[in-house]
Amino acid sequence: MTYVPHGKHLIAGEWVAGDSTFPSEPAQGPTHDFAVGRVSDVDAAAQAAEEAFWSYGYSTREERATFLNTIADEIEARADAITEIGSQESGLPKARLQGERGRTVGQLRLFGEHILKGDYLDRRHDGALPDRQPLARPDLKMVQRPIGPVAVFGASNFPLAFSTAGGDTAAALAAGCPVIVKGHSAHPGTGEIVAEAVNAAVKKCGLHPGVSSLVQGGDRKVGAALVQHPLVKAVGFTGSLGGGRALFDLCAARPEPIPFFGELGSVNPMFLFANAMANRGEEIAEGWAASLTMGAGQFCTNPGVAVMLSGDQADRFASTMQQALADVPPQTMLTDGIAVAYRNGQKRIADTGGVQEVLTSMCDQRNATPYLYQTTAKNWIENQTLAEEVFGPLGVIVCAENADEMRQVALSLQGQLTCTLHMDEEDTEAARSLMPILERKAGRVLANGFPTGVEVSDSMVHGGPYPASTNFGATSVGTLSIRRFLRPVCYQNLPDTFVPECFS
Repeated sequence: MTYVPHGKHLIAGEWVAGDSTFPSEPAQGPTHDFAVGRVSDVDAAAQAAEEAFWSYGYSTREERATFLNTIADEIEARADAITEIGSQESGLPKARLQGERGRTVGQLRLFGEHILKGDYLDRRHDGALPDRQPLARPDLKMVQRPIGPVAVFGASNFPLAFSTAGGDTAAALAAGCPVIVKGHSAHPGTGEIVAEAVNAAVKKCGLHPGVSSLVQGGDRKVGAALVQHPLVKAVGFTGSLGGGRALFDLCAARPEPIPFFGELGSVNPMFLFANAMANRGEEIAEGWAASLTMGAGQFCTNPGVAVMLSGDQADRFASTMQQALADVPPQTMLTDGIAVAYRNGQKRIADTGGVQEVLTSMCDQRNATPYLYQTTAKNWIENQTLAEEVFGPLGVIVCAENADEMRQVALSLQGQLTCTLHMDEEDTEAARSLMPILERKAGRVLANGFPTGVEVSDSMVHGGPYPASTNFGATSVGTLSIRRFLRPVCYQNLPDTFVPECFS
């Protein structure tokens, strides 16, 4: 059955209309109207979230795990409708959305399983030492506690996995924090139907309705009001550097500054070493072409840069890339705005001095075609504009004269989500020499692979030094992401009845 959006906000369990509407801009299919978010909607959602926190923040891990699993059940119950409207709005293939839905519900279930174990609470106990000299030690217990209402911004490139019930929402709910989602205007219908699933789970589990609210976009004032609301205690964001930095600054300028966990962008450089190039350079090139163009390059881990030694191997590599990319047909981008930004980014790279065109193409409207450029390490280092992310299927080959120049390229990097080493056994020492640099530059370092695709697991780190993210000590993917929305509390000489249930 086709899902027809009603276009309203979800605030504390009630569907609320607005004073004005904005139209969706689907890649295909019908257009729908959605309520424009208002500052008053943000306030109502925040007030409800604060009220919900007094019960949800003190719920048991078992209750929250049941809630997370029920959300997953409700999303799966709407699977076909979610895929249909998600594909219409984003232009993403149905198979991609089905996979993203599986990732989303799997993440919810994993987080539910994880909190039941209790390890994430980092519980510590120093027993009393009343006879210690010269001073007695009190009884001390420490446990991580939820911080309060969390604002989550839906991401344009992941209508499910990083939006209404995506990673930030799942982490906050697992921690015990109510969530206010600011829906992304690129996929408002998808956000709405997922919000229906979450609301159905709230009702089934008998929770306070303020645990989850959705305020649609359409007005930038909504985002500003959300991060500045005094009841909001943290923000989760995935998006552009410009937009994220503006919200980060608002969070820091509040009378009570709050953490802004923003994942903002990365060029995800790869370093290719001599023996790997000699033994399987064509294979690596073909793999890069596939990774670079996957989903029209609209992944935050898209590997946009390949650094290698200049020479015949680099020339063959560029030729293989050119042939592989030439066969890639135009792909629909997520929004008209993203398509315009991609064309502007391509022009910025092409207009930079010292850059050679390897493959040019023609993209227009909402379509994207691949581009490939080549430059020297010296030129790369001297032109920082080349190190800025282009969100789409555009790659830059950087040729170094020697190992020292490769090292200088690594040193020149800003913070990255990922860095990759393509190496064979004979390249071990050369690759090892870069490791101290790369582990300071990135949240994830790979060997002989491509970073596109982020595993949801206990060990994953999806973050890195700025501008990859605004908090280098956190991750937005994996079970460690729950820790972002907790803070340590010490209980001194308190009776056990006063210590949170989760400590037992």
